[in-house]
Amino acid sequence: MIKKAAVVILTIVALNASLTAQEVLDKIVAVVDDNIILRSELQQFSYNLAIQSGLDPTKDVDKFNAILQRTLGDLITQKVLLVKAKEDSVIVAERQVDDVLNDQIQNIVRQLGSEKRVEEYFGSPLRQIRREFRKEVEERLLVQRLRETKNAETQISRREVERFYKAYRDSLPVIKEGVKLRHILVNVEPSSAAVAAAKQKAEEVLARLRKGEDFETLAKEFSDDPGTAARGGNLGVMQRGDLVREYEEAALALEPGQLSGIVQSKFGLHIIQLIQKIGVKINTRHILFRVDSSPDDEENTRKRLEKLNERIQAGELTFSEAAKQNSKDEQTALSGGDLSWFDTAEFQIEAFKEAVANLQEGDISEPVKTRFGLHLIKVEERRAERKLEISKDWEQIEKWALDLKRTNEFEKYVEDIKKGVYIELKGL
Repeated sequence: MIKKAAVVILTIVALNASLTAQEVLDKIVAVVDDNIILRSELQQFSYNLAIQSGLDPTKDVDKFNAILQRTLGDLITQKVLLVKAKEDSVIVAERQVDDVLNDQIQNIVRQLGSEKRVEEYFGSPLRQIRREFRKEVEERLLVQRLRETKNAETQISRREVERFYKAYRDSLPVIKEGVKLRHILVNVEPSSAAVAAAKQKAEEVLARLRKGEDFETLAKEFSDDPGTAARGGNLGVMQRGDLVREYEEAALALEPGQLSGIVQSKFGLHIIQLIQKIGVKINTRHILFRVDSSPDDEENTRKRLEKLNERIQAGELTFSEAAKQNSKDEQTALSGGDLSWFDTAEFQIEAFKEAVANLQEGDISEPVKTRFGLHLIKVEERRAERKLEISKDWEQIEKWALDLKRTNEFEKYVEDIKKGVYIELKGL
């Protein structure tokens, strides 16, 4: 089955560290029109798939060879679709490429721990890594756009959905036992004394900067941001929207070389210096003064949530209204804290699983602590495990039926394209 472009094009971070460009005798393994597939490219994607599958390429040689062959087929398909995308003048916006590239780079930074470790891993400065990744991202988006356009042409009738259900009814997954939740998230706010102490320290450092002391030197000495302190506080080039609002607004108001005042965000207090503006992108350095909360601060926050729960129970306001007014979860606050459905056996946050285990529909938990803060959790609905029924689950069944039809139609479409594209296998 042809895999989606997002699956075919894989991030190379998970490569075995021993597999480097210097150690691989590169060669062309396939030609697709005027595109080539290199052995190093094939090896990179294959090693990544092997590692994701828990397979050791040095020990499971036969299985790894099978992965090589399957990956080569996927890469050929990718190149064929790229040829078609260019023939059809499919385009993607520069901003979209930038956004996806930024997300990919940030994911790699998170996986490896810091920008410095990324540069050490790849043996190149970050700006060069970005340049090398950019072409791959653009090609991936072109193929994705082509597939989306083709899929939009494929629709499904009611009779086809009914035939799908009849054919696959016994093999369709069951609706698992689940629970529908809402929550209110409140951050544990540090005391005014802790904020004042951090502010005094920040003001002292800011005064030294204004007298002409070196920003990078002071960042290395005073910044509480472990990811940037060693680099003199340099955050690198960031897209608008990548930074928290307070930081970004302050940075955008500066001219290159200019210092901000003291800027407060959820991470603490910042002193910001703008290095460079590049269109809608900015390069800044900062010194962070973290403001830590105490056990007393947590207890005070817990009591505030308990009082809020009392107001909800007394009917002064609904849970949804309380979430809109109080929740710090920006993604769910406007929807009244709606978290939708969770399979009860697959909670990713153990504290949530424990909190709702004995709650009935309509019940609200005591304050629950997670790494995000403190939560009130409401159980909106519960459902028992059951088989899918076409009368109750039409939308889900229709989606699966349409996905299968689109996959089959797209496979035929690719095979037709291949007939008009020059493909030559050179051997592994």
